[in-house]
Amino acid sequence: MGMVAGGGGVPTERKELQDKTIHVRLAGVDAPELAHFGRPSQPHSQEALDWLTNYILHRRIRAHIYKRDQYDRAVATVYVRRWLLRRDVGLQMLRMGLATVYEAKTGAEFGDLEEKYRRAEKWAKLKRKGMWAGKKKDYESPRDYKNRMGSVT
Repeated sequence: MGMVAGGGGVPTERKELQDKTIHVRLAGVDAPELAHFGRPSQPHSQEALDWLTNYILHRRIRAHIYKRDQYDRAVATVYVRRWLLRRDVGLQMLRMGLATVYEAKTGAEFGDLEEKYRRAEKWAKLKRKGMWAGKKKDYESPRDYKNRMGSVT
């Protein structure tokens, strides 16, 4: 996810955006992988990206940044105002069944949200939302996919 930093209008040209974009990894969640580096995409990956784009597009967001990861992305809990309420974007993705709780051995920043995230994932599984709608035998978590493909992110 990329966010534009600074004030004064949003640049529209790629060159203008290059030095004003902060790349963010949502803390505590792992979404299905899009096709990249010759690897196939996971089911629901485009759905997750489209949902995220529509959820935050043209909205002011706030990010609680924990650290930078090995790819120089800011690892952050991201909030957006929706209908006068502050919504945790990662938590909403979990509730929609469009992400799982982040299960890597390192870099799993949650602040104090881990239990809330695990409850949201469990609820989405129970309600068969998003990636949980299919048969269990067809499901592969983003973490398992990355392990199988040899990816570390």
